Amino acid sequence: MLNHPDFPPHSSIIEFLAERLLEAPPAVPALGKLVPDWEPLEPFSRPPKPAAVLIGLVRRPEGHTVLYTERSPDLRSHSGQVAFPGGKIDAEDSDAGAAALREANEEVGLLPAEARIIGYMETYFTGSNYLITPVVAEIDPSGPFVPNPGEVHSVFEVPLQRILDSKSYGHFRISRGGKEHSTWQIDHDGHTIWGITANLTRKFRDLALGEDAA
Repeated sequence: MLNHPDFPPHSSIIEFLAERLLEAPPAVPALGKLVPDWEPLEPFSRPPKPAAVLIGLVRRPEGHTVLYTERSPDLRSHSGQVAFPGGKIDAEDSDAGAAALREANEEVGLLPAEARIIGYMETYFTGSNYLITPVVAEIDPSGPFVPNPGEVHSVFEVPLQRILDSKSYGHFRISRGGKEHSTWQIDHDGHTIWGITANLTRKFRDLALGEDAA
């Protein structure tokens, strides 16, 4: 267990997190206030596309884990990268929470009844013009997650206590259009988590522990 003075015993982790999360999906910020995580070469010509991801806290006998997917190498966008289950919010989705659970069902076979949404994080604006709402849920799975081969290559979990440990984080550097920027990076069991997913993981970690983002 991570020995952090502000974090509760395992039995009350979910209740503790619920107090720090938003009770409902956040309002869409004004366009003029949106700052992307990296600056594209050309200004956006369209409004951002709304999307949602599921930060799933899976109940396991040894403690909660965080659910991740490795995207299929055949996908056009972000192929082979580590991601949270998620995607674009469709017109049929009632809100970001419904979208995140629908995508998780399509990608890894998560049954909506086995997930309980405990809250939401502030939106995250990407340099690819997506406005992402992170949805945090506790998952009590009745069986193994089954990756959809058309979208997901594999599914894996990282212990929550490792996610909360600042020593788990390094930096991943990337160059786009001649400009270099960095993201957070987490290495776990042969997987490299970086980019949007690592940044959202770190934001979740900092929010959970009540620490300012570094």
